[in-house]
Amino acid sequence: MSVEVRVPTLGESVTEATVATWFKKPGDTVAVDEMLCELETDKVTVEVPSPAAGTLAEIVAEEGTTVGVDALLASIGEGAGAAPAEAPAAASAEAPAAGGGESVDVMVPTLGESVTEATVSTWFKKVGDTVAQDEMLCELETDKVSVEVPSPAAGVLSEIVAAEGTTVDATAKLAVIGGAGAVAAPAAPAPAPAAPTASAKDVEDAPSAKKLMAENNLSSADVQGTGRDGRVMKGDVLAAMAAPKAAAPAAVAAPRAPVAADDVAREERVKMTRLRQTIAKRLKDSQNTAAMLTTYNEVDMTETMALRKEYKDLFEKKHGVRLGFMSFFTKACCHALKEVPEVNAEIDGTDIVYKNFVHMGIAAGTPTGLVVPVIRDADAMSFAEIEKAISEKGKRARDGKLSMAEMQGGTFTISNGGVYGSLMSSPILNPPQSGILGMHKIQDRPMVINGEIKIRPMMYLALSYDHRIVDGKGAVTFLVRVKEALEDPRRLLMDL
Repeated sequence: MSVEVRVPTLGESVTEATVATWFKKPGDTVAVDEMLCELETDKVTVEVPSPAAGTLAEIVAEEGTTVGVDALLASIGEGAGAAPAEAPAAASAEAPAAGGGESVDVMVPTLGESVTEATVSTWFKKVGDTVAQDEMLCELETDKVSVEVPSPAAGVLSEIVAAEGTTVDATAKLAVIGGAGAVAAPAAPAPAPAAPTASAKDVEDAPSAKKLMAENNLSSADVQGTGRDGRVMKGDVLAAMAAPKAAAPAAVAAPRAPVAADDVAREERVKMTRLRQTIAKRLKDSQNTAAMLTTYNEVDMTETMALRKEYKDLFEKKHGVRLGFMSFFTKACCHALKEVPEVNAEIDGTDIVYKNFVHMGIAAGTPTGLVVPVIRDADAMSFAEIEKAISEKGKRARDGKLSMAEMQGGTFTISNGGVYGSLMSSPILNPPQSGILGMHKIQDRPMVINGEIKIRPMMYLALSYDHRIVDGKGAVTFLVRVKEALEDPRRLLMDL
């Protein structure tokens, strides 16, 4: 009996990963929790441990394969050297099935949490074609992602059960792979791919082909698609890369507004990273879902800056970390959230879920995009603990080493655009949170103090909030409490 190795939960909003490295090969003996492979997502690197002791019988997803959540990666056979006897695909890990060997069913792979059906969008092979193990057979489309289906064994595609356009459930059979050299008579052969036509170029290209084109600065107009209705496949891109460069005018053909030829030559087209696509989708979803509103105030940073200047050297000497402004703002927000708990709550259907804790998200810019590591139970931390957590998570974010668990569960977020020079902005909510505080640049401005004009270091504050759950009074009260705590930081020490 074999044990399946599947893609672990990748975290909120992450639906797919790429198999980067296999540390074991078929036939190797593995121990429980021994690392089998490493996956890369648009945010983090995830190591996959062995769920059982035994022998690595089969690798289903080879290096470079893109897989969805809960997709099958490999199988572990019980006992040293034991391969799963009942899995025909396992035999093909070492060698193709012999001619006339038994057939192997191609099933719908695990589609991921909450996804129960998919549509067969494209068959890359037709009945009678010889296929290698792990060669892509077809592509499925769900309401969340596209899933490529690899062949579970080497042999011949003897039957296609679900033709293009068919909607299948998560347990459906897609096709049958016969033994190598033994082509079963197809009951209903799949139609041969239609020749590309001028009107067929608006068809969606294969994800693997789009990725390869983006990496090599190519567009679908540069590649002759051989898939159904002119669909560009990965092999087509490789062929185009090996062929001599096409004439420059061909690059102009794209579904865009007319662009002058000399402008096209000076443009650069770069594929959005998966992280950037995720950021874009989540931010737009936030705008579409929440009744978002922003209220503003300004804070005189004189006292906070003076306190920091007075104690920063002693603080660093004792705690081994620099005293920054973020700990003051985190503390101030934690105090304000206790008074205005709806800013720290979230909507779940027709319920409001109040959090009796503060998991503070600290937005951080990285070379690959914005991430929000979470400092758990920030309301129970000291200044030193907060600064250490911010420093450590900020470094891990820049190095791309944050785990998904470190970016989940936040109840409120602070975003500091001031480090980039922003004077004022309206931050966008981080769903399902109901509030986010925007910090900005500290700038000397003339202020009237006790009837006299004084130069003061001022900062604009912005609180974006979900008006469905937070009223204007609560939002303004929250921001005023943050302002009061920063203008008289002794209030933080006395819990006022």
